[in-house]
Amino acid sequence: MRDLTRIAAAPGRLTLGETPEGFDALVLADLARARAEGDAAGVIHIARDDARLASTEEALGYFAPDVEIISLPAWDCLPYDRVSPAPEISSRRMAALSRLVNRKVEGKPFILLTTVNAALQRVPEPDMVRRSAWSAHVGNRIDLEALTTYLAANGYDRTGTVRERGEFAVRGGIVDIFPPGFDAPIRLDMFGDTLDSVRSFDPESQRTTATLHGLDLVPANEIHLDSEVIRHFRAAYVATFGAATDRDPLYEAVSEGRKHQGMEHWLPLFHDKLVTIFEYLPHALVALDGLAEESKAGRLELIRDYYEARVAAREIKTVEASIYKPLKPEALYLTEDDWQAALGGQRSVRLFTAFSAPDSERNVVNLGGRQGRNFAPERAQDGVNIFEVLGGHIAGLRKAGKRIAIASWSEGARDRLSHVLGDHGLKHIALAESWVDVNAVNKATVSLIVLGLEAGFETNDLAVISEQDVLGDRLIRQRRKKRAENFLREASSLSPGDLVVHVDHGIGRFEGLQTIEVNGAPHDCLLLIYHGGDKLYLPVENIELLSRYGSDEASAQLDRLGGTGWQARKAKLKSRIREMAGELIKIAAARELKTAPVMEPQPGLYDEFCARFPFQETEDQEQAIEAVLEDLARGRPMDRLVCGDVGFGKTEVALRTAFVAAMAGYQVAVVVPTTLLARQHYKTFSTRFQGLPLKIRQMSRLVSTKDMSETKAGLASGDIDIVVGTHALLGKAIKFKNLGLMIVDEEQHFGVGHKERLKQMRAEVHVLTLTATPIPRTLQLALSGVRELSIIATPPVDRLAVRTYVSPFDPVVIREALLREHYRGGQSFYVVPRITDLADAQEYLANYVPEVKTITAHGQMAAGEIEDKMNAFYDGKYDVLVSTTIVESGLDIPTANTLVVHRADMFGLAQLYQIRGRVGRSKARAYAYLTVAPNRTMTPAAEKRLRVLQSLDSLGAGFTLASHDLDIRGAGNLLGDEQSGHIKEVGYELYQEMLEEAVAALRGGGAGEDEEGHWSPQINVGTPVLIPESYVPDLDARMALYRRLSDVETRSEIDGFAAELIDRFGKLPEEVEFLLKIVEIKGLCRIANVERIEAGPKGIVMSLRDNTFPNPAALVELINDERGNAKLRPDHKLVFKRDWETPAERLAGTYRLMRTLAGMVPAKAA
Repeated sequence: MRDLTRIAAAPGRLTLGETPEGFDALVLADLARARAEGDAAGVIHIARDDARLASTEEALGYFAPDVEIISLPAWDCLPYDRVSPAPEISSRRMAALSRLVNRKVEGKPFILLTTVNAALQRVPEPDMVRRSAWSAHVGNRIDLEALTTYLAANGYDRTGTVRERGEFAVRGGIVDIFPPGFDAPIRLDMFGDTLDSVRSFDPESQRTTATLHGLDLVPANEIHLDSEVIRHFRAAYVATFGAATDRDPLYEAVSEGRKHQGMEHWLPLFHDKLVTIFEYLPHALVALDGLAEESKAGRLELIRDYYEARVAAREIKTVEASIYKPLKPEALYLTEDDWQAALGGQRSVRLFTAFSAPDSERNVVNLGGRQGRNFAPERAQDGVNIFEVLGGHIAGLRKAGKRIAIASWSEGARDRLSHVLGDHGLKHIALAESWVDVNAVNKATVSLIVLGLEAGFETNDLAVISEQDVLGDRLIRQRRKKRAENFLREASSLSPGDLVVHVDHGIGRFEGLQTIEVNGAPHDCLLLIYHGGDKLYLPVENIELLSRYGSDEASAQLDRLGGTGWQARKAKLKSRIREMAGELIKIAAARELKTAPVMEPQPGLYDEFCARFPFQETEDQEQAIEAVLEDLARGRPMDRLVCGDVGFGKTEVALRTAFVAAMAGYQVAVVVPTTLLARQHYKTFSTRFQGLPLKIRQMSRLVSTKDMSETKAGLASGDIDIVVGTHALLGKAIKFKNLGLMIVDEEQHFGVGHKERLKQMRAEVHVLTLTATPIPRTLQLALSGVRELSIIATPPVDRLAVRTYVSPFDPVVIREALLREHYRGGQSFYVVPRITDLADAQEYLANYVPEVKTITAHGQMAAGEIEDKMNAFYDGKYDVLVSTTIVESGLDIPTANTLVVHRADMFGLAQLYQIRGRVGRSKARAYAYLTVAPNRTMTPAAEKRLRVLQSLDSLGAGFTLASHDLDIRGAGNLLGDEQSGHIKEVGYELYQEMLEEAVAALRGGGAGEDEEGHWSPQINVGTPVLIPESYVPDLDARMALYRRLSDVETRSEIDGFAAELIDRFGKLPEEVEFLLKIVEIKGLCRIANVERIEAGPKGIVMSLRDNTFPNPAALVELINDERGNAKLRPDHKLVFKRDWETPAERLAGTYRLMRTLAGMVPAKAA
């Protein structure tokens, strides 16, 4: 590169021409290195937006691992918003500012990456960031109360279990904190008031991962809410807006020391002084990306617009709009003059541009880079093989003596590309894990690297080709830890008021956890209320006898304790379930006897078709595709159900299946329930199969009669290979010449007649069924082996997570949200809970947002009318669809990226997930506004639901949660409608369990020992059995632990559970030790068939289940050996005489005795 030291050091402005995106990262790294050699203070790079910041950060990490990168993101909310920036963003900002003030300058190359939005916003001064740090080392004395106060004042949220950055939890002498800038949370373990240990731990399992010597903390927020700051804010607020602070929620909340949603937008009132980010690095070189100046002009205009909208709204004085007093823009943001001053004077400023400028021009240096070749023209041509074109291009680059790298978005995509290029005869390909590897190989070798470049670039001696240049738009799935299971675990813990089913006593209501005295010792029990107010106390160690009733609780009736109704109902249902299971198995067996065409993919062509897929496959998706390919090759009719939410990639499974069938010479029919879905699928299939020798047609009521007749004739003659249509395809008049595969989307939406027709066809051809209705996890088990099932529950490619806001209804915010979507050319959903709310919503939109065109739909309209309205919305004739929850589950409208939910507190969690899943299906950032009534208090349960939804921006977790918690009606159709009635009788979880057992028993050829699992030994030895509140203060956490204990059986599992408790909550109290020992004894009792134990100071009495012991001869021998200290009473109870002085001795003695009895049971019987 030309004279880089001079370019890096020269003061004033300089334009660096011929630096396209991608290449600019290499230039930035070289500038940082040159500045470091001259002892200058690094580089500030200002990207136009968040997406550009992320891609530059990734590119720098790959090209220049020796350069230190600090990333400062902007707030992820609008100027003058009612919501705060996401805790994750606030944490990252404070971590960046802290690293800047504590950075040791040692000649190491360094770049601060930020965006225009972040650079335009004022920040707390460096002294404040330094002063607000907290640090401690092992052996230091710590005031726990002072630490808790510090965390609360500095933006950390107190929770029961720490999972997110910016959270902390205190349990006795243990403090868990997830600080900004850390990859894992930290656990401080106190011994008295001394810091005993500092450990990092895994937020998923809560287990320790590493030991540290100390901890340095920075605030999680730019506002430090202590008494001095609160006084400062109150005085500044009154000075700015006057003394009228009555019913001002912001002023009242801060005055009481509480956080208030959106308070960061008044940041200047909390600080003596704010500064610019440029003041943190007064001597750094500033590099602006090519569009930063344009982006800055747009942002300043936006800030002014939002400020004026707030000022105007205060003058309208609506009932709904609560008080919002905006600060003048210059208080929080830089003005144009401030910006010019910051970048003026002697500061070195470099402007990147991809274009070349005449060398004669002053202050311009061309660096010799240019954009790489884009293969879009060749992709658009029929019959052109893109990989052959790529091979030719690479040959030309080799001839020119250039080093060549091809950048793929993921490991999987790179491997796939490597195979395809090899198939097309490309030699000398190497997988390179780093930029050093790329430079180490000779120039004839093409290096395949993993780097998310949107476009390639070339220089005189280097060519980097991006996968996107070759294959078109790509998106990448972010690495995201599995958090779904943890939320599932917590969501499935019982709450007071929930309906539960006790396996022996039937449906009752769970009223809470109560500690009662049993033989003088405290024992935690679950209190269940039955018909007539009867109470049942269930010991926590027997919690597995309970299952949740399910979500349709309104129609359920409580059983009578001790009545016969429950047992009769259960017995009757058991025989019906067995019949149903038999029917399912018969269907599966009949299918095994039939034959169907064997279809196998053509290796080269199939790989190329797969390479057209613009995303990385998820693990679930790959498994589903492999399963389908195996099914097609077996020669038996396939009947596979693929279940996964919209956008999870079911359609890709269908496309690949259709490709294999059609290329094998068979016709493919794709059947969908609505014309809108028919259009969507037709469009998708036509695009993906472009350039292949296959004819695709559409059949629905929107197609002309002439086209329909031609399509019918083409199907009969075999001229048409793939047809996409509604139930019209199932008519008797439709004849196929050689139908080999039928793909059915959302089968549950078809009528009875069409379902029967599908049933007939299943026996003759391969059938692939797709559904977006979540299938309960327990039902997946029941169905396995009966109907082939593939679940795609992994989150889809990350099309920018849906940014979710929960706030009181604010007309200004909603107007801004809908207009922002409208002006960027998109559409919005406005969802209300009841049909009666539609009129209010329409009135609000007409008065407040007259610029948008709206259309209304609800479930009581005729099916044809709903379909026509949905089609009109899909075609972009309207901007906003106002509807109840009928927003179609299979709907994929990429242009709809804003969702407003009115009175979100009236929806269930699963419902909200399903609704939110309708937006966020394109590259545009999607927004979901969950609004609640401004002056109404929400129930704690509703608040928790909304909080969980806001924190979980991953659709995958939502889908798993929905499948776990969804009302059974959605899945009822999988086995027939009869199922829904069965569920009401015994509750959802127990029903699934009974069905699974019946299927397993019939498959095993027996009548089924289905009662075997439904008993739980009762053990009373007079020791305390509970998790004390002082040990685990949070009730939800205690209930979740009790639920998990019911799944623990073996000694190793109990040890693992105990280790987790010690890690999370500290040393085990005696009561918990006793509880774990009881759980272990319970497992031994099940082996030895002991259903009840009563132990006292003089011995123990045991009741055998069904009065039988698995090894009678060994038992007789034991009684003889005890010489008068043991006997079998006439009532078949076992008695052992002992002399136990304390409850602890009784427990230890009982354990030893049960080990002996369980050890006598032959392995097969156990």
